[in-house]
Amino acid sequence: MIEHQTTPGWTAVEDFLSDVVVRPDSALKNAVTAALEAGMPPIEVAPNAGKLLKLLVQLSGARRVLEIGTLAGFSTIWMAQGLPDGGRLVTCEYLPKHAGVARANVDAAGLGARVEIRVGAALDTLGALEAEGAEPFDFVFIDADKENDAHYLDWAIRLGRPGTTVVMDNVVWEGAVLDPSLDTVNAPGIVSALRMMGEDPRLDATVIQTVGTKGWDGFALALVR
Repeated sequence: MIEHQTTPGWTAVEDFLSDVVVRPDSALKNAVTAALEAGMPPIEVAPNAGKLLKLLVQLSGARRVLEIGTLAGFSTIWMAQGLPDGGRLVTCEYLPKHAGVARANVDAAGLGARVEIRVGAALDTLGALEAEGAEPFDFVFIDADKENDAHYLDWAIRLGRPGTTVVMDNVVWEGAVLDPSLDTVNAPGIVSALRMMGEDPRLDATVIQTVGTKGWDGFALALVR
């Protein structure tokens, strides 16, 4: 991953906004601590981004959420908190260790009944959801290995419905989308997904650049037509 090009001002402003406006609860703070104690990388979404996901779930009226990339469950908790009674979130995590930490964090947040964690390669678990005839998802968050972003985007459409909201994280990648040679592992997959968002008639999308504790990055917001 490219080294973040942050400045103290970005971080200070984000911390201020998180403390004054976002105000993550103790379950969310504990989830971050548990991830660090488990030796997991600190690459969960920032609190302001997590709160945005929660609000988008609520604004879209989603009752069924699909997450691709669980990590320690920080974004999972945010989105599950935005679900109405009877809502359901299915999240896909490749590593059993990460899934175990996430399970504990989600349960500690009192959201265990709303969240199902599927362990294994996401392309396999997504295929299994289709084979099972899963009810369409209303909201999809993609934050996993960037090499497969375009594949995950296609699955979001296939497992969604007209009107499904799709959010994809890490789509600017310190500007590597302009020069994929800066990260030949991740950047090409991100660029492929962005081109798909712009060209695929099944989607209507935009991208927002961001700066903060996660460096120079951004997220894509798409609607399934």
